[in-house]
Amino acid sequence: MGSRVEKETPLRRDARRNREMLIAAAREIYTDQGVDAPLDDIARRAGVGSATLYRRFAGRAELIEAVFGDSLRDILRAAEEARSAPDAWAGLTAYLERIFGLLAADRGTNDLMTTGIQGVPSLDALRAENHKTLDILLRRAQQQGAARPDVTAEDLQFLLAALGRAVPGSTVAAPLAWRRYLALLLDGIRPEGSHPLPAPSLTSDQLGAAMLQLGKVRRPRTGRAD
Repeated sequence: MGSRVEKETPLRRDARRNREMLIAAAREIYTDQGVDAPLDDIARRAGVGSATLYRRFAGRAELIEAVFGDSLRDILRAAEEARSAPDAWAGLTAYLERIFGLLAADRGTNDLMTTGIQGVPSLDALRAENHKTLDILLRRAQQQGAARPDVTAEDLQFLLAALGRAVPGSTVAAPLAWRRYLALLLDGIRPEGSHPLPAPSLTSDQLGAAMLQLGKVRRPRTGRAD
């Protein structure tokens, strides 16, 4: 007997098309407004009812995963490349420039990488890999004499999150202004002219709590919650 080819039913085609339209609409809205944009607005942009969105996606986290999963995996590959650089400072600089280029271009990616959004598998993996990358490169840069010895990976993450949140506002008037401020930040962790720091670094738990607070800044939006 020959193999049976199962034909896609009109219902399945409609479901797949609706899913694709919702992902495309979410990508557009997230890029402009960030990932706290109301889900009802995404449904309207896609030309479907809100009930259709909630049937296709269990909640905001699942939609975010569908929209950003591939781009987050691209960042993971950039992290691997940075760690392989013989010159740790060059690897760190190239990695951060890649990250900030994305933060400036996409409000949604900025939200994901600078706040404490939970429940997105690709983002969870990225957070862990990002911390690992910063820790490895910073320690190597310190061993190579390119970074001051009292800076931690948590210091870097906090500074980068704080600067990253300001990037979307600056890109309206000056799209490449972030390069100046990233350079100033990096100069601050160079050993030349450094002074003793007046307070200890955040712990991992303290950093996580701070990131969650950053994520609450832009939450008062209308529309159905997750």
